[in-house]
Amino acid sequence: MQSAETTFNKNSLLLALRRYSSAVCDMEQTILLPSLLRDVPSDDLWDCEAAEESCTDLYSNYLMLKAIRNTAESNLVRLDDHKAKNTALNKTLETLLDTDPEALFGFHLRGLFSVMSDLTKKTQSLTDKYMDIIGVAN
Repeated sequence: MQSAETTFNKNSLLLALRRYSSAVCDMEQTILLPSLLRDVPSDDLWDCEAAEESCTDLYSNYLMLKAIRNTAESNLVRLDDHKAKNTALNKTLETLLDTDPEALFGFHLRGLFSVMSDLTKKTQSLTDKYMDIIGVAN
């Protein structure tokens, strides 16, 4: 039998994923000419160095946000990428591995919520910037 807290967390995670997916769908429906985003500098770099890409313009940000949504929805992560990232995480999070599994799960769950929330905000911000570029008031 699941506790109410576990059910709430599961629903919240699904809700966060749905919000992001909905924001990307809205972005795709709003941005009819993504090429208008080329060479428009981004206000912030959105930690693109961590993704090993240079997201210097809004067009590359647009493509990145769509790719993340597709990966999240399809659950497709290349095995080689997963192994490389997993070994790097094991080196940096060795202190967490000694803690109890529930604390480790909570740490990763909070991180996932944070990432999904940030991606949703960035997607909505990109949509708003596009609306400004084409001269439509929000």
